[in-house]
Amino acid sequence: MSDTVILVDQITKRYRLGGIGAKRFVDDVNRFWARLRGMEDPLSKIGREVTERSRESEAPNDTFLALEDVSFEVKQGEVLGIIGRNGAGKSTLLKILSRVTAPTSGEIRVKGRIASLLEVGTGFHPDLTGRENIFLNGAILGMTRTEIRKKFDEIVAFAEVEKFIDTPVKRYSSGMYVRLAFGVAAHLDPEILIVDEVLAVGDASFQKKCLGKMHDVSEKEGRTVLFVSHNMGAVNTLTQRCIYLQRGQIAATGSSREIVELYLTKSLEVQAGQAKDLEFYRRGRKADSPAKIVSIRVNGQTCDSNALPSIELGAKFTIDVNLEVLYSIRGANLSVILKTNEGQNAAVLSSWDQDHQVSLNPGNHNVSLAVNNLPLSPGRYIADIAINQSMQTRAHDTIADLPLFSVINNGQVTNWLDRPWGVLHPESVEWFTCPNSVSSTDEMQPAAVG
Repeated sequence: MSDTVILVDQITKRYRLGGIGAKRFVDDVNRFWARLRGMEDPLSKIGREVTERSRESEAPNDTFLALEDVSFEVKQGEVLGIIGRNGAGKSTLLKILSRVTAPTSGEIRVKGRIASLLEVGTGFHPDLTGRENIFLNGAILGMTRTEIRKKFDEIVAFAEVEKFIDTPVKRYSSGMYVRLAFGVAAHLDPEILIVDEVLAVGDASFQKKCLGKMHDVSEKEGRTVLFVSHNMGAVNTLTQRCIYLQRGQIAATGSSREIVELYLTKSLEVQAGQAKDLEFYRRGRKADSPAKIVSIRVNGQTCDSNALPSIELGAKFTIDVNLEVLYSIRGANLSVILKTNEGQNAAVLSSWDQDHQVSLNPGNHNVSLAVNNLPLSPGRYIADIAINQSMQTRAHDTIADLPLFSVINNGQVTNWLDRPWGVLHPESVEWFTCPNSVSSTDEMQPAAVG
C-alpha cells in the first residue's frame, strides 16, 4: 500500500428492507437446523402461502443497494471530503470504514488506528462520566492509561467541560456531548480521523475550533482525515480532494473546488426541475399576511427559470420584486441577502439602510433596486428576499435560497487563473513598492508596470 492508508476496492452494501419479526426469525432458525440435519425444509410443509412468502423475501425488490462498486484510496496526511445528497450512501460508507457494519461484498484495507465521530453518542457509554469515557475510548484505540493521561487535560480544555468532567454524559447537552466526543477523537492520536456531519450540533465558535484542529491534525501531524459535510464552504476550506456520491456510487472525484462546483450545479438542476414557481422557495408565510412576493427578476429576466440570469463581472444590474399587497403597509423594509452557492453571505441590501421605507397601499406593486457597483467574483449566487415591518417582527413573506444570477468573466480579467477566489473582486487596486529601508520622510513610489 506504500503511503496509502485506506484502500477501498469495489465495496457493495445491500440491506434487506422491512423488519425481521419474531415469526420470521423462528422460520430462519428452523430452516437452519433442518439443513444442518439434512432434513426437508419445514416451511415447505406449511402451505403454498408461506412458501410464496418465503420466495418473495428473496426477490430483488426486497433489498436496498446503499453502495455499489465503490473504489478509492486515501494517502497518508490527506484530508478527503465526501459529499452528496441525503441518502447518497455517505454515512453507510463511513460506518463500513469504521467497522460498525460489514460490506456485502468487496474489500477494505486500512493501515493505522481509526477514530470515528459518526453521530452524537458514538462510542460513549451514557452512564459513565466524561472522565471515564475518555479512558474508555482511549483503551478502544489501543492506548495505555499513561498515554491517555498525557492527553487528558488537553482534551478537557478543548471540549470546555471542566466543570462536568465527572458527571455522567447522559446528562450532557448535545453540544457538550459532541465537544467531548470530538476532543477525544482528535486528541488520542489516531492515524485516521473520520468525521461526519455531527459538527453541525456545535456553535459557530466551536465549529471553527474543530476545523482548525482538523487542519492541524493533517498539516502538522500528518494524519488522515475523512470529512463528510453539507457545508460546502467548510469542505472547500479543509479538503484538497473530494468524492461526490450519488445513489450509492461515485459520481465524480477530483479537486474539492471542482467537485463542489459540480455538486452545487447538480443541486441547482434538481431544484430547477422541482421548482415550478416561487412556492418551492417560500418560507413560513401565513395566509393572513399583508404582503406576498409574486415574482423576482434580475435585469428583466425571471429568476425561477432553469437558466439563471448572467451578469458580467463589474456590471450594473437591477433586481425587481413584484408584491401583492392585501392591506396597507407603512414603513416596511425590503431586504435582499446575496449569498454564494455555498451559503456564505456576500452582501445585505436593505431599503432601510438607504432610508427608503416602503409604504404600499392594497394592490400590486413593483419595488426595484439598482446595484451600481457590487464587485462580486465570478460564480453562482443565491438570495434570501424578504419584506417585513420591523427587525423585531416576523417577515410578511420570505423567499429563501433562490438561485438569483451568475457572475461571468467575459474577458474583463484576462489573467484569470485556475484557483479559488474570494467573494469580492475589487475593480481597481493600487500597488506600491517601497525601498528596503524607508525613513519617515520617504514616500512610497507606485510599482513600475512593464
